[in-house]
Amino acid sequence: MNLEVTILSNLVYSEKYTRKVLPFLKSEYFTAREHKIIFLEIHEYVSQYDALPSLNALGIECQERTDLTEEQFKDVIGVLNVLSDDISDHDWLLDATEKWCQERAIYLSLMESVKIADGQDSKKDKGAIPQILSEALGVSFDQHVGHDYVSDAEARYDFYHRKEDKIPFDLSLFNKITKGGLPNKTLNIALAGTGVGKSLFMCHCAASALLQGKNVLYITLEMAEEKIAERIDANLLNIPIQKLSDFPKVMFEKKIANLSKKTQGKLIIKEYPTASAHVGHFKSLLNDLALKRSIRPDIIFVDYLNICASQRYKGSIVNSYTYVKAIAEELRGLAVEANVPIISATQTTRSGYGSSDVDLTDTSESFGLPATADLMFALISTEELEGLGQIMVKQLKNRYNDPTSYKRFCIGIDRSKMRLYDIEESQKDLVDAGQPETDLVQKFKSKKTFQDLKYD
Repeated sequence: MNLEVTILSNLVYSEKYTRKVLPFLKSEYFTAREHKIIFLEIHEYVSQYDALPSLNALGIECQERTDLTEEQFKDVIGVLNVLSDDISDHDWLLDATEKWCQERAIYLSLMESVKIADGQDSKKDKGAIPQILSEALGVSFDQHVGHDYVSDAEARYDFYHRKEDKIPFDLSLFNKITKGGLPNKTLNIALAGTGVGKSLFMCHCAASALLQGKNVLYITLEMAEEKIAERIDANLLNIPIQKLSDFPKVMFEKKIANLSKKTQGKLIIKEYPTASAHVGHFKSLLNDLALKRSIRPDIIFVDYLNICASQRYKGSIVNSYTYVKAIAEELRGLAVEANVPIISATQTTRSGYGSSDVDLTDTSESFGLPATADLMFALISTEELEGLGQIMVKQLKNRYNDPTSYKRFCIGIDRSKMRLYDIEESQKDLVDAGQPETDLVQKFKSKKTFQDLKYD
């Protein structure tokens, strides 16, 4: 079933969809004559009766038309016979219909402009071309033109006091720095060196979101789907990753069955070859999940940002700064479009490897990443921390809260089970709550054990 038929089906069977899109649809957008005719009859019926037409009513109205040959009428009836009441995902179809309208409007305006430029349209001169193109580019279902400060004051007050829909962490200090979790339409980036724990962090958060009943999409461009699933198995099933291969099948299946009873969420892991996939591929995946599996993700993980491709610069030769910044901007655009938080990661520069004080200047390839991200933090590992089974988190940028509050803190890490956890020490001794930066850094660089580190 192509998109035009899907649109016609929903115009007949979905009142919510019809009332939203009908004012913006035009018969000339449809490519097939029979589709144009059915749309015109639907439009006329809704305008006259303020209700959705039945297939029978549409068939009779089409039969009474005098501008159709017998063969054309058969084509119309053939389309009516395939219209289905299996309604598509509303949000997805709205987006798809809007894009289709925009693409068709632009195409038709270009064709019209060419005719005018070639002198084939005697009624319009070339001065009309800019206006024609401008109208086509302005096609949108969004009629909101901005916030009226005085008139919209009540709505603004309600916004201040509404409870924002967030996906919380299972780590208390991450919830504190984000004021309860990650909001939708945001890009959140972990910065770390190789082997420090970027993928572990994302796997842990994916497992946590799943246990909350959320639908999770994990996109991997570095490891195979099975390797990511293995890490999440270790986390959720509480089994050391090295022992999974020896774990009895009966016990494994029992644990999976028990897990499925604890959550209504779905976890989809999708692998793409390194540097081959961009946001366009991810959007296509979201459409496929909606149509084929009826799954809409609540949160998306991209492992990891630097090895994505850019949709904007396909095949272009640009510097790494521009390229990686473009990837970040495209991912944030996807977060807004899909109305989800996205968590990704980036590598540190060489100077950041093994450093006890990673900063924004250690962002690999692109200093433009922090400008795009809503939350950015570094994951830092040292020999002392590894000995304690801990990893340090340093806030680099935070649009949710004051980044100087809990600037640094430690969380527990169990690499065998791919888990992170709260530790009492991080709240007592290892939290930077306004300590001068230089003093703090010196203490982390000292050779003392972490038990000896106290903040005056």
